Amino acid sequence: MKLDYNHIQAAHCENGVTTGLLRNYGVEQITEPLAFGIGSGLFFIYIPFMKVNNGPAISFRTMPGMIFKRTCTSLQIPVVRKKFSSPLKAREELDIRLESGHPAACQVGVYYLTYFPPRYRFHFNAHNLIVVGREGDNYLISDPIMETIVSMSSYELERVRFAKGPLAPRGQLYYPKTVSTVTDEQIKKAIITGIKRNVRDMLHIPGNIAGIRGIKYTARKIKGWKEKLGPEKARSYLAQLVRMQEEIGTGGGGFRFIYGAFLQEAYGYFPVDELMTISRQFTRAGDMWRDAAIQASGIYKGRLGSQQDYDIMGDQLIEIAELEKKAFTDLSAVVRKLK
Repeated sequence: MKLDYNHIQAAHCENGVTTGLLRNYGVEQITEPLAFGIGSGLFFIYIPFMKVNNGPAISFRTMPGMIFKRTCTSLQIPVVRKKFSSPLKAREELDIRLESGHPAACQVGVYYLTYFPPRYRFHFNAHNLIVVGREGDNYLISDPIMETIVSMSSYELERVRFAKGPLAPRGQLYYPKTVSTVTDEQIKKAIITGIKRNVRDMLHIPGNIAGIRGIKYTARKIKGWKEKLGPEKARSYLAQLVRMQEEIGTGGGGFRFIYGAFLQEAYGYFPVDELMTISRQFTRAGDMWRDAAIQASGIYKGRLGSQQDYDIMGDQLIEIAELEKKAFTDLSAVVRKLK
């Protein structure tokens, strides 16, 4: 049983799942940048008291599941989301969904994904994929970061759906309940909502570990890591930052590029020149995050290691924070012009 489903490859899993599912339901206007922007996916948070792979939790995106939820809510599309305590019940629900002729998305752990190259298998439980069919004991998987449809046995799929640890998916599956025609006017309203929410999250969220203040907070911490943690642990923390930025689905510089593309697509709905200018600011921020990753990798691989190298790394993040602060401040002013 293979559903009539058009596999879409994307830069990020939840963007791709959102785009793939909505297009499967006939929302042809949706693209990965639009899903990311409408879902207010751009974010930053550093959580020192939460450990992932023996390092602090760092994310460059909003909470898992929020991009899909926010995009659907903004487009007035009801969502079904279920979690399970029983693997048997989780499998039965998935089979019922497939037998009805519709795909379902699942949140899974990465570590036991058999079709991932070994170097990409980390203990990270916020990956998203779409189950699009079943052939005997094998499930057909549309994973947006893969080129083609892949497959997993029922045991393999159960193992990743019930992975343990932070953000444990608990067999989670989700999908649009129903979708009526989505108009361009709805897309326009959703773009405005998404921008306003992202401005709020990056500029005005309380505390010092999230948004622009979170980037500056992390920069200050990095400058003190070598003395406070010792060289070995400090290097491992920097490796964690790069892993979360470049190798796991939390985005980093890549999400800044996608957000820039979102503003370019928003310009197609709202021909306001400032959107293109701000888009270039986010592209520049993406480049700077990549430069910071190179600096960090030089430290954790041992090519660099002086206190000055840590200070340079911290200064790079402060510069990024200032650029993103300006971009979101400019965007806050521009969004008021969008009608």
